[in-house]
Amino acid sequence: MRQGRGFESEKAMADLLAGLDPKGAPRLAFVRRTPAGIGEQAGHLLCLSASFNPLTAAHVWLIQEASRIFSPDEVLLVLAKTNVDKPVEGFRLERRLSLLLRFAESRPAFSVAACNRGRFVDKAEAILPHYPPGTRLAFILGFDTLVRLFDPKYYADLDASLFALFGASEFIAANRAPDAPEAVASFLARPDVAPHAHRIHMIQLPARIAAMSASEVRARLARGEPITGLVPPEIHPFLISA
Repeated sequence: MRQGRGFESEKAMADLLAGLDPKGAPRLAFVRRTPAGIGEQAGHLLCLSASFNPLTAAHVWLIQEASRIFSPDEVLLVLAKTNVDKPVEGFRLERRLSLLLRFAESRPAFSVAACNRGRFVDKAEAILPHYPPGTRLAFILGFDTLVRLFDPKYYADLDASLFALFGASEFIAANRAPDAPEAVASFLARPDVAPHAHRIHMIQLPARIAAMSASEVRARLARGEPITGLVPPEIHPFLISA
């Protein structure tokens, strides 16, 4: 594990990723572990785990908005080596980690890591041993991903997995159109969801944020079109010069 600036080359990040076995026990590997985050005492850990293909201004907005709810002592950006629903395409994983590091370096409370598993129950199991007992972990995710979180096809024992997951973490879910408030309320009232609803916080994405996507950034880059405003300024130069 590296402290401070962390890994300096994509080759080092590729080596780190190569050491993460998707079939192994849940494991987290830090690219940057901030010394200004959670130390020896338990704290609030806000985690955004996404494909970051690449990091966008919408991701940044989500972190800022979720921080109003959760007041984190540390923000952890996690790139999963595997995704439960999506193949790896677009930017290489080591490139995505490099961009996350560029973004995090100017933010004292931000850490960056990679995980060998895509399910949130596995991510929580991989993350929490790195922090003091009693640390509160909150994941940021989209409402569509929250719905999939309750899909039995991802678990051998749905109830046991969900109670373990929600016992260890909570969720801040971002709702974008066309999911109406009534649909969200109906989902939270479902018999399988209701026991965990007190651990779920909803935020509404503004239209301009909901319209942003990493795929649009990649498409604009491919066409040689500007991406100003769609990505954080810290990584903008590294995208347009690639």
